[in-house]
Amino acid sequence: MSKIMLSAFADEYSENFEEQLKALNEFSIPYIEIRGVDGTNVSKLSLEKAKEIKGKLDAYNIKVWSIGSPLGKVGLDCDFDKYLEVCENVFKVANILDCDKVRAFSFFTKDYEGVKDEVISRLNKMCALAKAYGVTLYHENEKDIFGDSAERCKLLLDSVQGLKCVYDPANFVQCKVDVNGAMDILNGKIDYYHIKDAFYATGYVTPAGKGDGEIKKLIENIKIEETVLTLEPHLVVFKGYDQIDKSKLVNFFAYRTNRDAFMDAVKHLKDILTIIGYKENDRVWTK
Repeated sequence: MSKIMLSAFADEYSENFEEQLKALNEFSIPYIEIRGVDGTNVSKLSLEKAKEIKGKLDAYNIKVWSIGSPLGKVGLDCDFDKYLEVCENVFKVANILDCDKVRAFSFFTKDYEGVKDEVISRLNKMCALAKAYGVTLYHENEKDIFGDSAERCKLLLDSVQGLKCVYDPANFVQCKVDVNGAMDILNGKIDYYHIKDAFYATGYVTPAGKGDGEIKKLIENIKIEETVLTLEPHLVVFKGYDQIDKSKLVNFFAYRTNRDAFMDAVKHLKDILTIIGYKENDRVWTK
């Protein structure tokens, strides 16, 4: 039996954290990839605020699948010792939220060969610090970072002790990476998935299955018995977007509200799961 559970970046539904939790329950999504909370990025949360958030999560029966942090989304010219303090705060927040996963990136660069050793060294230090807190870093392929190609993602996974992988098809599409080839290169190394889609020609973001990200094929090819799909719609500009992405967000479809966009993103993903043969029971999809 194959089991899939859903998570979401619910800050794309609302800036207000309690509204995020209400929406997840409304759409039968048991997990959150927590990123924006009441207008504050998760990397800047105080430990007291994290304790308050944990109480709300418990009240709404929502668990944190991963911390959707921006760690590694900085230039290599940053003060890395100071940056490790930011990392440590995120790991402490993860502990409070009973979460052992933190999404991370591999530093803004275009000088791939020249900075390879430095990127690997820094990620090793970040992973070692994470391990001290019982946390694992999950590298996401993203635009303009070292790991923006499948080959470099694989290099990092092979070279950084403890680093794992979250796969984002839309980001590969926007980087002009062949998603079918990327799936082959990263076969057996993907631990969970971000679900958003895009067009090669324009980079415009679309609901799952409407672009070139081969999301239906991606889900059909999942071999592990149990995994999570995190919905990351990116169908409208949301509060905090400018803090996590340097590029302009352009969408193919138009929506009146963040709620409309989020609802459509959920519908398209659930439609794909149903077409493939998955059935939903008590917030779990099985086949």
